[in-house]
Amino acid sequence: MDSIIFLNLIGLHYPANILIYQESKLQFPLPLTPLDIKVASVINLFQLPVMKNNNNRKRDKFYEDLTFQKSSEGRPSRLMSEYFGPLRLFRKYKIKDTIVFFGSARIPSPEEAKEIRDSNATDKTGLLKLADYYQQARELANRLTKWSKGLKGTSHRFIVTSGGGGGIMEAASRGASEAEGYAVGLNISLPFEPHGNRYVTKDLDMEFHYFFMRKFWFLYLAKALVIFPGGFGTLDELMELLTLVQTGKMTKKLPIVIFDRPYWEDVINFKAMAEHGTISKEDLKLFHFSDTVDDAFDFLTRELTKEYLSGKNF
Repeated sequence: MDSIIFLNLIGLHYPANILIYQESKLQFPLPLTPLDIKVASVINLFQLPVMKNNNNRKRDKFYEDLTFQKSSEGRPSRLMSEYFGPLRLFRKYKIKDTIVFFGSARIPSPEEAKEIRDSNATDKTGLLKLADYYQQARELANRLTKWSKGLKGTSHRFIVTSGGGGGIMEAASRGASEAEGYAVGLNISLPFEPHGNRYVTKDLDMEFHYFFMRKFWFLYLAKALVIFPGGFGTLDELMELLTLVQTGKMTKKLPIVIFDRPYWEDVINFKAMAEHGTISKEDLKLFHFSDTVDDAFDFLTRELTKEYLSGKNF
């Protein structure tokens, strides 16, 4: 390694001439005077490494540097990626708007339910009694997809979208896929849940790190939402949705179906909230309860036609 030999005279740097040792050869930048030579004979010499100017070294661009991208300083870049990445895909596939399905990832498919029953295993979770929701979500997504495919225009309208996982999410994707339509999956990286389901359209199978960016894309293109029975995640999505609509932060008309009134009234007493004054009675009109696929389908297609397929909105 190249070195610089510094001349130091009684603790003071001697700037007149610095001897540079380079490749075993002494070079003198300036002609040495007799005084320089005399001083050099009494100075202390020490060496420090010099960084080589290697112009051939390949430099990593910051956007290619995963260490940077995963750092706290790279967070804005990651957030922008979770905005522009999905935006690019929605534009590529000309998806104008969506119908979003929320619901539990734990509800078994017919195949899973049959396997449990055939094994005579005890249904400790009690989820078998909820298995019908899978078929209902599947049928509703199928019918909505067939309906939307029959609409005129060059854009794809009211595309079935879900969280891309199992349970109700898989059922919605499956129904749309079986109708030969697109199925969007907005997955979230979680350590305890499998990623994606096989019915999501391959190029529309997206994965998010940030919950709030995933929620943004759930609602940004949504023109209707269907909420099936679910747990904490479904409650979180439902309550944020209702809050945005109630407060006027979401100004577009958004038909909301809450599927299976008995389940939801057992879990959340909306009427009691209105009676206690914590919400208004008008807030109870923000959503529509449905107990059958026929009712949900009729309500959604009627409202979507009225709001988005007629007049200036068409």
